[in-house]
Amino acid sequence: MFVAVEVLARVAWPNGKRWAALRFLGLLPVAAVAALVSYRHLSGLLAHYGEDDLTVFLGPFAVDGLMVMATGALIATGARRTTAETPPVDVRTPIVEIDPIPPIEQTPEVEAPAPPAVEPVQVVQKPAPKRQPSAAARVASAVARSPKASDATIAARLGLSEATVKRHRRQAVDSVSTPPAPTLQAA
Repeated sequence: MFVAVEVLARVAWPNGKRWAALRFLGLLPVAAVAALVSYRHLSGLLAHYGEDDLTVFLGPFAVDGLMVMATGALIATGARRTTAETPPVDVRTPIVEIDPIPPIEQTPEVEAPAPPAVEPVQVVQKPAPKRQPSAAARVASAVARSPKASDATIAARLGLSEATVKRHRRQAVDSVSTPPAPTLQAA
């Protein structure tokens, strides 16, 4: 039903008896079949849900009628909106008088002042800071100077943790107590 109303109302059919015959004799039977099928479907659905006989008979008319009226309303408001929004076209060309532009006066050229002289900047390289010996070397030196000092005393003197001193002290003792491996010389 919706499509039938849209085709009848929205399409700009050409004038003539053949077009009118095609429009109404071709489309109206199809719309009638669609209306019949829609009516039977809706009345069967209402009967299935237990509606009374009057509702089963009139209900489909209300639904299909409302759909046809809503389609007509959409078409009517759409037609009004397009005609209201189209501004009138003015085909006249306005004549505009143009004032002559006054000539631009030449200004004397002024030389820009020279930029101030920039003295070159001397880059002074700072000597690289002396690297402090590694924690292992510092612990080994402290143990060599005072081998009977406790780990806590050496850690406090060097600013290290006791765990670091213990780890490096073991490495220093292991490297001193293990004799180097003999090297083979060719005869």
